[in-house]
Amino acid sequence: MKLDILKNQWLDIVFEGRNKSYGAYELRKTNRGTTIKALVLGAIIFSVALAAPLIADLLPESKTDDVVKDVKITAIKLPPKKVEPPKLNTPPPPPPPPKVDQVKFVKPVVAKAAEVTEEPPKIVEIKEKKIGAETIKGDPDAILTVAPVGKGPAQVVEADDNQIYNTAGIEVKPEFPGGMAKFYKFVGDNYRAPEEEGLKGKVYVTFVVEKDGSLTDIKVLRDIGYGTGKEAIRVLNKCPRWNPGVQNGKPVRVLYSLPITIQTAD
Repeated sequence: MKLDILKNQWLDIVFEGRNKSYGAYELRKTNRGTTIKALVLGAIIFSVALAAPLIADLLPESKTDDVVKDVKITAIKLPPKKVEPPKLNTPPPPPPPPKVDQVKFVKPVVAKAAEVTEEPPKIVEIKEKKIGAETIKGDPDAILTVAPVGKGPAQVVEADDNQIYNTAGIEVKPEFPGGMAKFYKFVGDNYRAPEEEGLKGKVYVTFVVEKDGSLTDIKVLRDIGYGTGKEAIRVLNKCPRWNPGVQNGKPVRVLYSLPITIQTAD
């Protein structure tokens, strides 16, 4: 007998004498139909997937017109707010009661007994109380307040500025009339060097240029001996007035330091 494996005849031979109600027999019996259905369904899905772009191109495009709404904004004028005019000659509100009771103080006046209209308070009445122009009942729960500080005079009187400023940081430095070149020329023309051969060095001096340009408080910080420092003081005492230094638009006293170079012939 010739068997066709594409048909289910071989199943009967294989499962002869066995339990055909078992799931394996049923699966193999329906396997051919299930396979054909799966192939057909897969082919249809694959064909649809390939043809989807072509179908989309054939469909007509839907055009949606944008709807533009014309909105009109209307400005509404509100009625002006009623502003109440300030009340003139309105008395200020009464001050809050003080924290401590206040007793009116009656000045003692020498008068006849019949003319006395108000007796001064007794010592017991004014104990632990304030004295004032009238009697006021105090509020122990009141908050202590401090009166606002008043404004001072509009014009401030400045004291005379006798402070000695330094040349560093001052607005206008003091200067010798004609410049420092002329000052060194003045010192060179008037300084009498000692008659000592080979003398060489610097004399360091300081002085204060006053508000009127005069030189005061001349001091020698260091000299080279032989009266060089004393001679420097003599020359500076003869010096003409300088143009004073200025700070905040006013002449001020300025401390000035100066080195004087001395060199005698060998």
